[in-house]
Amino acid sequence: MIDSSVFQGKKAAYFTLGCKLNFSETSTFGRMLQEMGVVAAGKGEQADICLVNTCSVTDVADHKCRQAIHRMVRQHPNAFVVVTGCYAQLEPERVSSIEGVDLVLGSNEKANLIQFLSEAWTAREEQRSHPSPLIPHPTFRTTPTKDIRSFAPSCSRGNRTRYFLKVQDGCSYFCTYCTIPYARGFSRSPSIASLVAQAEQAAREGGKEIVLTGVNIGDFGHPTSGSLQETNNRERFIDLVKALDQVEGISRYRISSLEPDLLDDDLISYCATSRAFMPHFHIPLQSGSNTVLKLMHRRYDKELFAHKIQLIKQHMPDAFIGVDVMVGTRGETPECFEECYEFLDSLDVTQLHVFPYSERPGTAALKIPYVVSPEDKKLRSKRLLELSDRKTEAFYARFINKVEEVLLEKAPLGKAMHGFTRNYIRVELPPKDSNETLDNQIVSVRLGDFNSKRDALKASLLNLNS
Repeated sequence: MIDSSVFQGKKAAYFTLGCKLNFSETSTFGRMLQEMGVVAAGKGEQADICLVNTCSVTDVADHKCRQAIHRMVRQHPNAFVVVTGCYAQLEPERVSSIEGVDLVLGSNEKANLIQFLSEAWTAREEQRSHPSPLIPHPTFRTTPTKDIRSFAPSCSRGNRTRYFLKVQDGCSYFCTYCTIPYARGFSRSPSIASLVAQAEQAAREGGKEIVLTGVNIGDFGHPTSGSLQETNNRERFIDLVKALDQVEGISRYRISSLEPDLLDDDLISYCATSRAFMPHFHIPLQSGSNTVLKLMHRRYDKELFAHKIQLIKQHMPDAFIGVDVMVGTRGETPECFEECYEFLDSLDVTQLHVFPYSERPGTAALKIPYVVSPEDKKLRSKRLLELSDRKTEAFYARFINKVEEVLLEKAPLGKAMHGFTRNYIRVELPPKDSNETLDNQIVSVRLGDFNSKRDALKASLLNLNS
């Protein structure tokens, strides 16, 4: 039994590293604490509780996690510090050894974060009242990867306009460069009915757009308890999409990322004619070289990837397509990189998300003999980022002078109000058209020229649609 009275009036500070899924989970944790009487600490205020949600996708991410934890402890010296997320799962002893950390929760345990926080908080208060060397402090709780089965529901927007709905967790793919399956466990997901209920609640709260998040969301359908084996009555991702499309009040859905081999042709066809799923896809390629894809143990080749892009553009010519690319992985010879570059140059995609390869302890990639130098990684990244900028600007330029619908977001103080079109073009309104009443409203605008940073199109307001 959780005694919420001990948390009444307490202040909390949050810090999140990594993916949209982590941000969604942190937002949900914040909402749960708020329901117990905890308020968010303002800028410069001392927090009673600090929560750090970590990432471990690269060694740079690990380093940033340690820095964030130390900074939280330094800024809030008397706070109860909780660390969760992927880095906490992979390195619990190292994290718990950081001075000032009170509780470390792995991927299985964070589903019960409030319960563990309550227990550890009570234990710390008892320790302060009656000091005893028998009470261990700090503590960490983790579960071996093979036993991670829990699913922590999350549908929250935090301080954003868009909601982020967690539809899946974990991954069963085990690509040679990746530690995520070890950090989050095998693929698992809740029922379609439970996710529809969360979307309906978001609609009642005034939400208009939901982003579907997860680790490998196309692998949706593995239950959160019992066997993870395929069953004849397994729910599919396309079934989820069709069910969510029927939720009244939600005007827009975006799919955060879909593996190419799980991006069904039928799903593409459905999204092209659906009521609310936007012409916006994010598809991880990782490499445009079949040789490197095989070394990565990816489950497709570049020909299949090209087919998916062509099919999307056939059904949705104006679709925004983002692509993840990893550079400098082991085995990526200069010839393989050139093959990748030429392949990406030939594709009708909008934006490249470029990630330099990072060595991860315990991964199979370390057995691949060819190693790319840090200097070559930087040069390759630079070339791909330049290619990305050219593709994005060319895509944006096609829509100058067109009328589009934009979901507006409240701007930070001193910033232009902005939003996104159906196909994810970032738009900025002039100050004369910006006001807080337009926050979370879908409006018609005429798109103008690029802003000074060339990362958005300036727009003029036409009329309010909703």
